[in-house]
Amino acid sequence: MSDQARLTTREAAERLGVKPETVYAYVSRGQLSSERAPGGRGSTFDAKEVDALARRSGRREPGTGAPGGDFTFRTGITLIDKDRYYFRGVDAVELATTYGFEEVAEWVWTGELTHGPRFTAPQPFLDAARLAVGALPVHSSTMDRLRGAAVAVSAADPLRFDLDPTAVLGCGRMLIPTLVGALPTAGERHRGEGRTAWQLWQRLTPQLPDEQSIRLLDTALALLIDHDLAASTLAARVAASARAHPYAVVSAGLGALEGPLHGAASGLAHRTLTEVLERGSAAPVVADHLRSGRRVPGLGHRLYPGEDPRARALFALLEAIPQASDALAAARDVVDTTARHTALHANVDLALAVMSVAFGMPAEAGETVFAVARTAGWIAHALEEYAERPLRMRPSGYYTGPRPPRPLPA
Repeated sequence: MSDQARLTTREAAERLGVKPETVYAYVSRGQLSSERAPGGRGSTFDAKEVDALARRSGRREPGTGAPGGDFTFRTGITLIDKDRYYFRGVDAVELATTYGFEEVAEWVWTGELTHGPRFTAPQPFLDAARLAVGALPVHSSTMDRLRGAAVAVSAADPLRFDLDPTAVLGCGRMLIPTLVGALPTAGERHRGEGRTAWQLWQRLTPQLPDEQSIRLLDTALALLIDHDLAASTLAARVAASARAHPYAVVSAGLGALEGPLHGAASGLAHRTLTEVLERGSAAPVVADHLRSGRRVPGLGHRLYPGEDPRARALFALLEAIPQASDALAAARDVVDTTARHTALHANVDLALAVMSVAFGMPAEAGETVFAVARTAGWIAHALEEYAERPLRMRPSGYYTGPRPPRPLPA
């Protein structure tokens, strides 16, 4: 290979838009190969390989400033492949059905399995979050409360701008239980283990849980930790690219998650199942959706040609819970009825809706589970983005307005 095809460490760093030490980090991760320079001074890198890595890491391709442009970002967190998805190379469904939410979160964050981790909310931070949530209007939604709690905890943490990985991990382990603990309980408090699923359950329904129901919620949390660059995760990464602190990253994610086409979709599915149970059949409910031109909630996912693997895993657990039989039958009725017109499979929103309907949870319960779980994913993406070149996500606008110069308006 000619010398012209090799780059010095400084040249490789310039092309990648990172510091020289980050180049060596890529080598240690197996993302770049290196050779010793002649005379043994420093390393050299294949220019084509460096350019390919730059493209994968989010450098804009020619023409992406125009409509239809796209970004591709390097990530080692989640891979979605056909009808399965993986957390750091391990089947995510197997992880979620074998380990608890906290253990899977630690795996997603660090690539190491920690047995029995416990996330703890420091009392001063919990007090600040509850004070902020308590000041909101009575009609405030759970997402309003979660966003308010995140801002309050941020203000209470004078070290929030410490972006060292150890500090960010500590923030994640503290923030998740604080957000959950700031939510009002749905009934009388009951004693339970210190796991997130136990604490969240009593914020979703007054019904007492058993091991099966807690396992269902715990699995749902673990399954929903991450799903590649969904809209909320992209928003979180943009914030992290600007070196926003982890609380702000989570706040950005929460803002995007509230859209009806993202985290709030399970609430629409909840209302659909409730109506099916009230009317005794899915046929008139599906017909109403089709007549009004609305898509049937809880069906179809653009990333999976078949059934959403997260839904499949949750349905398997729901089948073993007698209390969920009616809601589960209603969901299957919706799928079968819709299949007469178009082949759409159940997605995770429908599975969350079955859980919320079966256990007397409010329609927004699925969105709450989504938000708590995805907080762990946003922290993972923040850790990745903090290691990248700052402000790398700066697309160019494709201007379509009147051509200048125009006269000053009167």
